[in-house]
Amino acid sequence: MRFSIARADLDKAIQRVLAVVSPKTTLPVLGNFACCFMDPPDAIGLSHNGYKERPREGYLDWLAQVLESTIPHCGVTWLSYNVIWDLAVKHWAYRYGANHPNLEIKPFVWTFTFGQNRNSDCGPGHRPILRFRRKDAPLYPDQIKVASWRQLNGDKRAAAGGRVPLDAWTEFPRVVGNAKERRAWHPTQHPEALIERAIKLSTREGDDVLDLFSGTGTVIRVCKRINRNTVSVELNPTYCDEIAEEHGLRPATKDCWVA
Repeated sequence: MRFSIARADLDKAIQRVLAVVSPKTTLPVLGNFACCFMDPPDAIGLSHNGYKERPREGYLDWLAQVLESTIPHCGVTWLSYNVIWDLAVKHWAYRYGANHPNLEIKPFVWTFTFGQNRNSDCGPGHRPILRFRRKDAPLYPDQIKVASWRQLNGDKRAAAGGRVPLDAWTEFPRVVGNAKERRAWHPTQHPEALIERAIKLSTREGDDVLDLFSGTGTVIRVCKRINRNTVSVELNPTYCDEIAEEHGLRPATKDCWVA
């Protein structure tokens, strides 16, 4: 398996880093990916080790630019984003899909039971996820089957091998401060099991996965476990160093680490 991480600002380098690092070179070359998973900063004012998130003004235009630059290079692109942007992102996605008839756009929702308590109103208990899939890109639902209610309750009518999950993913708790997989040096983190489901649904072993906004390197951890190649992109140098150290990546250039 191949694993690499590049330190890059997507505003300046997205075309350069949308790439697969081959064994013959240490620099990315433009290529295609079976899958991309992206969890961009939410523009809610968090600080990332000295790097502030983008302001809300212009955030949607920037996110649209990232998606428009990424989607054509990936069979499947997953976007996880903060619910405060839900209406605007889905409005953009509807218009984008209308202009790209070869693309299927499917909404998912990640719901969780442990969220922030609010006395003034109901707090957010879910995070929207959109899947952009080229209609010629395969899916692999058999790889994500789970035990059905009938199986769990001894019903003889249960289908062998379980069932494909619904598009509301309720079984993945938030990665809280004392969670085993938590990386304390980053303010937010997605559960590995959720990302594993998304990647397994849209790739086979040995496929190439693009990991934009790498953060704590969750996509790399998942891909190492399930035998996928990854090219990861992260702007924050501290996060890059942490990821490289955890996975034993060696520096290939000033801003690129490879396995």
